[in-house]
Amino acid sequence: MADSETPNPMSRTDVVDAYFLEHRAKLLDIAAFLDRVDRAGKAGDEADDFRITALRRALEVLDDGKGDRVRRVLDLMSDTSSELVDVAPGKGACGTPPPAGSGA
Repeated sequence: MADSETPNPMSRTDVVDAYFLEHRAKLLDIAAFLDRVDRAGKAGDEADDFRITALRRALEVLDDGKGDRVRRVLDLMSDTSSELVDVAPGKGACGTPPPAGSGA
């Protein structure tokens, strides 16, 4: 257990009993989303969208066996730039920072 974690008053079995089905459903949602993306195919040499790449990297974090997953996934999917921009690309947040120099 990482030093930054607060001990949970619930036992491991209690946590699994209380939350497993909810999180199983979330995993099925992610699996369905990735299946839809895959079925949509790629046009020509179109590379994976940077958001899909970030999601796949986040999934690797979830499975790496290390703690502090929430912070690490949030860091991975957060724009840490502090520079002001004259005009923001798009209509709003996209959920993960675009690759540097992409203009997205």
